[in-house]
Amino acid sequence: MTIGSHLQEFHDLPVREFPDSVKGPEGAGHLPAPGSVAWRITVDSYSSEEAWEDAFARFLAAVDTAEVRALVVGSWSDTYDNGPEEVIKALVAAKDRLPALRALFLGDIVMEECEISWINQGDVGPLLNTFTELEEFGVRGGNGLVFPAVRHERLRKLTVETGGIPGAAVRGVAESDLPALVHLDLWLGTSEYGGDAEITDLAAILAGTRLPALKHLALRNSEMQDDVCAALAAAPVVARLDVLDVSMGVLTDDGATALLTGQPLTHLTTLDLHHNYLSPAIRDRLRDSLEAEGVQVDVDADDADSDEDDDGTVWRFVAVGE
Repeated sequence: MTIGSHLQEFHDLPVREFPDSVKGPEGAGHLPAPGSVAWRITVDSYSSEEAWEDAFARFLAAVDTAEVRALVVGSWSDTYDNGPEEVIKALVAAKDRLPALRALFLGDIVMEECEISWINQGDVGPLLNTFTELEEFGVRGGNGLVFPAVRHERLRKLTVETGGIPGAAVRGVAESDLPALVHLDLWLGTSEYGGDAEITDLAAILAGTRLPALKHLALRNSEMQDDVCAALAAAPVVARLDVLDVSMGVLTDDGATALLTGQPLTHLTTLDLHHNYLSPAIRDRLRDSLEAEGVQVDVDADDADSDEDDDGTVWRFVAVGE
């Protein structure tokens, strides 16, 4: 599975792509009200005649940005070669033009533009440190991703989508003080595409001490999904959750059994394990033990495929890798 569609909704707003050009009053008149949509600013990934920051400058000139609530950064020029450093500089420089900004997504880039693990990312710290009123932040791509530990008083939702996230970035997220965060979604990925995080990197998240408001935790799309589940089985943060999501990864009976035999999960509203490598017996056991307690359990295997070598070695895959 790959990401084939751009975001259609962000921060509960429909995404509207800012056009390639806006010519005069007539063009500007066809734009929606500035705060009614999440604005997507993008250029061609391969042969753009315009730099992203130039497209953004046109956006600043055409839209009453004092009312803009959400921005989605699409492709910048040559995303397979270049990181978003100039994009980030342009956004930071425009801070005073965006007083109402509450949501920002960096890298809404799909497979035809650049596969997720080939997106060159950068240091997102300046964005979080500059836009202190953000309530939602998302980033796609783990190659070169830097996520320093930050303190952010307002952030309620954080999403990091990768085919392989650097361990240092996981530690940065884990060591951040995010007192308002309700929803955390980390795609840990695979070592084949740069995912070198270990369970110990998740320690502060599992303890939950820096995330007192957390209700929705997703640690997913991981080749070490069994180890993640084993750690969650005794993690203090789980007792405070409504939703636990360990989907999209290489989850086998070992990991699911660890969850079932660990701390109680009957307080959850949802346990998401879709895209898994579970036996029918374990799937039935999960449903029987939790759905009777009112927990919605998703154990659909989806497109979880495996390959077997001639020597009997079985290869299993995360949902989103390359």
